[in-house]
Parts: sequence; C-alpha cells; structure tokens
Amino acid sequence: MESALERSGLGPVAGVDEAGRGACAGPLTVAACVLGARAHAALADLDDSKKLTERRREGLFPAIQKLALAWSVVFIDAAEVDRIGVHVANIEGMRRAVAGLGVIPGYVLTDGFRVPGLPVPSLPVIGGDATAACIAAASVLAKVSRDRLMVQMDEEIPGYGFAVHKGYSTRAHSEAMTALGPSREHRLSYANVAAAAAGLAPPLLLSRSAGSTPGSSGHSAGSTPGVVAAGRMDCRDAGAR
Repeated sequence: MESALERSGLGPVAGVDEAGRGACAGPLTVAACVLGARAHAALADLDDSKKLTERRREGLFPAIQKLALAWSVVFIDAAEVDRIGVHVANIEGMRRAVAGLGVIPGYVLTDGFRVPGLPVPSLPVIGGDATAACIAAASVLAKVSRDRLMVQMDEEIPGYGFAVHKGYSTRAHSEAMTALGPSREHRLSYANVAAAAAGLAPPLLLSRSAGSTPGSSGHSAGSTPGVVAAGRMDCRDAGAR
C-alpha cells in the first residue's frame, strides 16, 4: 500500500495508530511513523502490536526509531479523555501525532478511523496495523510507549496492577477499584470506573444502547448520564497485557 502511494508521487507515507483506547486507566497513546520507501530486513516481521509478544515489540521499538524517516508519540491523559470523550481524543491524538513528525507526509494512513482536519490527504484502513507497515510501526511505538508508562505508573500508584494488565478491566483490576476506589489516572467517564467511584460493584460486561460506539455520547441502558460504557470490561487477567 505504501509502495503504491510512493510510486504515485504521494509519499512520504505516514501511518498512525493508537494504544489504550479500551483501557480504563492511563493515557490514550497515539503514534505516527514514516518508514519511507526502502524496505528494512530488521522490520520484516512488523505486525499489529497486539499480535506480537512483548519481547518482540521491545525489540522492534528501537529498530523503528532508528530506521524510520520520522516518528512521533503523543499522550492524552485520562482527564482529557474524560473531558472530550475517547473517540474525539483518538482523532485529536492522531492530528497531534502527525503534526509532531519531523517531515511533512504526502499521505497519511490511519488505522480504521477517518481523521478530518489533517493537512494532507488521508485514508482510513480497516485492520491497517496488519496491512500497512507504517501503521504497524506506529502501533508498536504507541503500545510500547504506553506499556512503559503504565509500568512506571504502577510504581507510583501501587495496588491496581498497572504493570501487569496495563489498565484494562480484568477481574483483578475491577476488584482493586472496588477495594481502593479509582485512582487519579482512571477515566471517570468509563462506566465501570464511575461505578467503582460510586461504591458499586463494577460490571464486567456492559451492553451499549443501539447505535452507541466507544467514546460516543450513547449510554448503556440504565447507565448514568454523562458516563460512557466504553472499553473492554471482560478481559481475562492473562489476556490484558
């Protein structure tokens, strides 16, 4: 995909992806990356970061930083996610990540979401992190950057297991929120966090009302107005890393 755009004179091509959209704590992390037209053997096994082991992601991270023509990582903290909603934060983060690149791309490929307001042409690619190398690279940059931050956060705010499940609502995380209450890094606009803040048992799985999407203004049946039932609420502890 990148090669076709380069051949058409639309390069350099930037890929954009995020990590932490489904987590109920910590920042939403968005990365943009321009790999350029040249293929690199060190990046041959680039893939969706979720399909890679932590060890492989950590190995690819410095290789991407070294070989990319440009890269950028931005963090949108929990307070801003609460204020503007996770979907709007996702779009805004993608704009900021592209703006932070050291080169001006000729075209931008985003993972799944259309991003209005970019200064150059763009295309949303469904499953882009498994299709376009530049999006996969951005996926790795975002995931590793966020994971490292969550490990650091676990040292500063112990008890929630941030280093283990990175802020996803596993059963262990839900039990910790029930016992300790939400931390300053939790997203209060997420229904399970709001339930914990109110002293209620956080639901492990919430259904959304028809037409509602993560980060939208739609609410689950019986939910409190202003609280979005976003994020994965049913992660197994071992699978939310």
